Amino acid sequence: MQTHVEKATKDLKLKRIANALRWTGWVSFWVQLILLAVTSLMLILAISGRTFNRTAETTPVGQAVNFNQSTTPGIGIGIFWAGCGILALLFGLFMAFRQTRLARRLFNSNEAIYPQKSEVLQVLRWGVIIGLVGMLLSILGGGATIGMLLAKSIAQPQGVAIYDPSRIIRSLDIFVAAANMNAITAHFVGTITSLSVINWLNRQ
Repeated sequence: MQTHVEKATKDLKLKRIANALRWTGWVSFWVQLILLAVTSLMLILAISGRTFNRTAETTPVGQAVNFNQSTTPGIGIGIFWAGCGILALLFGLFMAFRQTRLARRLFNSNEAIYPQKSEVLQVLRWGVIIGLVGMLLSILGGGATIGMLLAKSIAQPQGVAIYDPSRIIRSLDIFVAAANMNAITAHFVGTITSLSVINWLNRQ
């Protein structure tokens, strides 16, 4: 039979755990959601630019004008990995939201619905795994994009006009690299918050 002091101590501990889960869960959720929105917007702009952006290319003699799509060869690889990183980020958002639901159950007065410590740790571990996988995917996308842009800049002639639109570095191409960097940041936030809660729970 629990004494009044033991029950009060247990309730205080549960409240502290619930508060930690709630605050870290919501912080992780909203930061990742904002970065997801920014990343998705950048990727949409980059994809639409690849599809619809057409530049006027004037021949050296200045007599004819052709309209060619100015795209960076190979940039699609960066877009693909960025898309994979966004999918992983959606799973990370789900795990962060689920963490807040676990906290809500701990705030309930009915002890029968309290989550087990193993259940809480499993959700947090999944958050870490998804964050690490998402960072890897986004790093691959960012590395591929930066590599393509670097190769393109090296291939550009210095100090002379460029008549081939495919050799021009466009700002929309840089959006792909920025999208991958934002995704890395979002996954990093999710991973750090989950790891910090796991570390804190293990000391309780």
